[in-house]
Amino acid sequence: MTGTSADPHPGIAGLVLAGGLARRMGGGAKALQPLAGRPLLAHVLDRVAPQCDAMALNANGDPRPYAGFGHPVLPDVVDGFAGPLAGVLTGLEWLAMTDAEWLLTVPTDAPFLPRDLVQRLLAATGDGVETVVARSAGRTHPVVALWHRSLLQPLRVALIEQDIRKIDRFTAAHKTLQVDWPTTAGDPFVNINTPDELAAAEAALSARDESPGP
Repeated sequence: MTGTSADPHPGIAGLVLAGGLARRMGGGAKALQPLAGRPLLAHVLDRVAPQCDAMALNANGDPRPYAGFGHPVLPDVVDGFAGPLAGVLTGLEWLAMTDAEWLLTVPTDAPFLPRDLVQRLLAATGDGVETVVARSAGRTHPVVALWHRSLLQPLRVALIEQDIRKIDRFTAAHKTLQVDWPTTAGDPFVNINTPDELAAAEAALSARDESPGP
């Protein structure tokens, strides 16, 4: 996907929210936990990067472990580990320095993200829509979303001045649509938080004899 003048939509900037600590995994950066011999982050990037015109990683602390992934590392623009909304704000600040209209955010622990994620979320934009959120199996996935660049200032106010930390609370004040995905072949938004879930993902990959990547 490219943001050429012939495209119906401007380019998309993608941000992987990679700052979470894998406490339920036993510690360390969740993004670097291995799945099928590769970091979780690598699988997510394989799925998402081809759908975007630019990619970045949102991670705090030492950026050196992420240097080999080939994308800029953006620490939170607000202090205090304010949660995923801080990552979204960081991404929108970065987006403002580009020509892109939409920011795609995805978590680092969802290695089976759809290859048509951007296409289907973009199809729901228009008519003043400010946020488009993925949904599957009756659950919304607030961090798997498109955010319009116009949300930068409202989010800055909500997060910094009003101390709003929950994504749903912020998006409730803006025009938000949800896009449903089928789960007949498994939930593409399943995330991995524990060693057991990691082992289950390994087993699923082995049974299908395929990798979450291309």
